[in-house]
This record gives sequence, structure tokens and C-alpha cells, in this order.
Amino acid sequence: MRFEPGRLILHRNVRHGRIGWVRPARVVLDDARGLLLWVARDTPVAHEVTEAGQGMRAMPFAEWITSSYRLARGRWNGPPVLKFLPTGAAHSVWWFRDSHDRFAEWYVNLEEPGVRWDDGPVAGVDMVDQDLDVVVRPDHTWAWKDEEEFAERLAFPGHYWVTDERAVRAEGERVIARAEAGAFPFDGTWCDFTPPADWGVPDDLPPGWDRPPVR
Repeated sequence: MRFEPGRLILHRNVRHGRIGWVRPARVVLDDARGLLLWVARDTPVAHEVTEAGQGMRAMPFAEWITSSYRLARGRWNGPPVLKFLPTGAAHSVWWFRDSHDRFAEWYVNLEEPGVRWDDGPVAGVDMVDQDLDVVVRPDHTWAWKDEEEFAERLAFPGHYWVTDERAVRAEGERVIARAEAGAFPFDGTWCDFTPPADWGVPDDLPPGWDRPPVR
């Protein structure tokens, strides 16, 4: 399954069969290397919160797993972001920008490989975010991110969606080696990407945005 450039699809994070977050994104390209997506500033989004409206990071994980949940809708209020999902890889790479829309750093999101779906009017890719991440600076130095959250959640194996800590870290280390070497996609590719002028921001999430996850 390939997506046509310019198509608006949904990038969704799934946790134990529940939607964790939803981000509409434009397809920049989709080829043998992988899927490249663009999330514009002010894009309508949704993310899982408790009935009281708190996100997962607002409380201890022990409290989160005993909560009831709903999906809150909002807007992507940060700078636009480019996301690359390499074919078959257990990670994606995001190009973060500063407040002036200039490239700032790469963000390696460790995740289970995405599963695509296409219902016709709406389509997307569902993945499982594995929480541990790597920040890669323009000079190719790097740092792990969210290690404390990762360790906290691993202490609840009956509730956490990550089952193999070593596999997650090993994937991160493989990507770190590429980053240190300045290998693709850490070689300057897409750092100056500019979306087509006619790529407007959708007014709302498309019908079907909350369809059951495929994984």
C-alpha cells in the first residue's frame, strides 16, 4: 500500500488497542525508503486524556493505568514537523524546527513499525510509540530522552505496551550509530524542506479519524 504525495492521512499512536494520539499529515513522498509526512502548525489533533482532562505525563503511571479515558481534541501548537517512517524500521525520525521554522534537531521516535490502512475517504498509519527517544543535534551529538518515564512504565509489565526493553534500546543504538556517522537521513536531507503553498491546514479532523486501530 502506497499513499499519493499530497494526500492527507492520519498518523496515529495506539496503546493496547486504544488511540493514544492522532495527527493529520500530508504525504510528502512514499517510496521504497519509507513514508515522509508533514504536520503543519495549527493542524487539528486529538490525544488521550483522563475523564478529568489530564494527559499521561501529568500523573504517575500507576495512577494513569487505573483511570478511564477519552480523546480530547485540540491543535498542533508547536512548529511544523517533518516525520520519516523508514520501511520496516522500529523507529521514525522527525525534523524539529525552531520558532522561525528553521531546522533545529532530529528526534528519533522509537516505535513498533507502523501498519497502514486505507478506508477510501480516510487513511493512515497506526504505530505503537515505545516512549524512549533519542535527540540528535545538528552536529550529530545525541542524548537519550524520556529514560525516567520509560523505566517507570517498565515496572508495570501487565499494563505497559513495551514488552522488550533491550530490543527498544538496541534499535536506538543502531540509529545513533547512523546519526554519529552522518548517514541518511542525518546527512542534511530534507532539512530545508518547504511544503507546497497549496497545502492548507484542515479545519477539523476528517470523519473516520477515530476508527478502530489496526494493531
